[in-house]
Amino acid sequence: MKKIILILLVSLGLQTQAQIIYCDSISYTTVTSNSIGYPLILAGSLPVIPGTVTWSWTVCSSNMCYPGSGINAIFQPFSTTDTLKVCYEVLIDVSGFTYACTDCDSFVFNGSSWILLNMGNPTSIKEISHNAVNGKIYDLLGRELKYVPTGEMYIRNNKLYINR
Repeated sequence: MKKIILILLVSLGLQTQAQIIYCDSISYTTVTSNSIGYPLILAGSLPVIPGTVTWSWTVCSSNMCYPGSGINAIFQPFSTTDTLKVCYEVLIDVSGFTYACTDCDSFVFNGSSWILLNMGNPTSIKEISHNAVNGKIYDLLGRELKYVPTGEMYIRNNKLYINR
């Protein structure tokens, strides 16, 4: 009896199909335009899928949101000082199964094109200066102490001490 159950479990396990995740294959880019005002042009990409694919876009500035549709979408010129929130929703219908894929990103204008906010150049970097020999006492969690602890480790002038 155990052998029959084992054979059934193995035969059913071998017939499972791999799970396909279409949403992981979706990507898009911005296209730089030489038009006046720098409109935002979005170009989606997706590998060939045996089904129907519908793209919907939403681009929001600080004042309003604008809808768009299609794999490629063009949006009016925005103020180059705005940070834009770009969202897409892709509906994929394959043999009666519908997959809904969504994502949002923020874009800023770098002087010549719209780029992802996390890929832009830093706007400023301030040097961190510290006085390594300041005589202050800290515990191991970095909290400043007003006294020298007894029987515990502490930090003074970037060195570790134990007062016994």
